[in-house]
Amino acid sequence: MHRKERELFSELISIATRLRGPQGCLWDQKQTLSSMAHNITEEAQEVKEAAEKGDYLNLCEELGDLLMDILIEIEIAREAGLFDYQQVLMGAKSKLIRRHPHVFGDIRVNSAEEALLVWQKMKQLERDGQNKE
Repeated sequence: MHRKERELFSELISIATRLRGPQGCLWDQKQTLSSMAHNITEEAQEVKEAAEKGDYLNLCEELGDLLMDILIEIEIAREAGLFDYQQVLMGAKSKLIRRHPHVFGDIRVNSAEEALLVWQKMKQLERDGQNKE
């Protein structure tokens, strides 16, 4: 990721924190993990619809809406002492690397189908408790 994108992502986290803060938005302050999960589901559906229609301008906007809802959800969890942004980001990073040994390791695949099989195998190993950091 380039410097500008890192800065923008950091700014979005700051916006989420401010929206939930004492001088923030009354609607955002009222949200809960459950209510935001509902909003995330709605935004994800809007992303899906825009992608399926090939409406890329709307897709761009909907992805931004979904991202903000996810950041608000993380902020609510952070406020409750459940987990924070760093934990979510580190967990996502670790999982992506772990589930892509054909990219970050020494396993080789020859097709998208083989890559999916590797992903599924790694996911099953995690479920079985055999490959989780």
